[in-house]
Amino acid sequence: MRTTAKVDYAVRAGVALARAQAATGDAGPPLKAHLIAEGEDIPPKFLETILADLKRAGLVASRRGAVGGYRLARPAAEVTVADVIRAVEGPLADVRGERPEVLDYPDDLRALQRMWVAVRANLRAVLEATSLAALAEGALVPEVDRLADAPGAWDPH
Repeated sequence: MRTTAKVDYAVRAGVALARAQAATGDAGPPLKAHLIAEGEDIPPKFLETILADLKRAGLVASRRGAVGGYRLARPAAEVTVADVIRAVEGPLADVRGERPEVLDYPDDLRALQRMWVAVRANLRAVLEATSLAALAEGALVPEVDRLADAPGAWDPH
């Protein structure tokens, strides 16, 4: 999986919003975009585009004005990394822009289609199990933590 800067920035912005939510609750003031950009070293214009995508997906809410800014639209524990990726880039895994289950391979290549579906299932297993709240707390669910600790996981190939 190749992770784009847009996905990385979107997840980092989501974690910043999750931390703000944890610190102030839903009653606290929204977080200004420029503070997210500065704190996460995200180009401000790029962040505005990302926040608009997250807002369109219903993950982020915004308020205009002097006391305006951004906040998560629901509890951080209910927003997964998969949600964020889908909001800014679309499906987690596709092949030539198509979902793997709709690909039409000849019978002798059915295993290839099954492999692409398995790749997507594994991405989901990690990205749907990881919430913004967990990342904000610096913790992963045990299943994901075990994958990161598996022999060879940190070795480049």
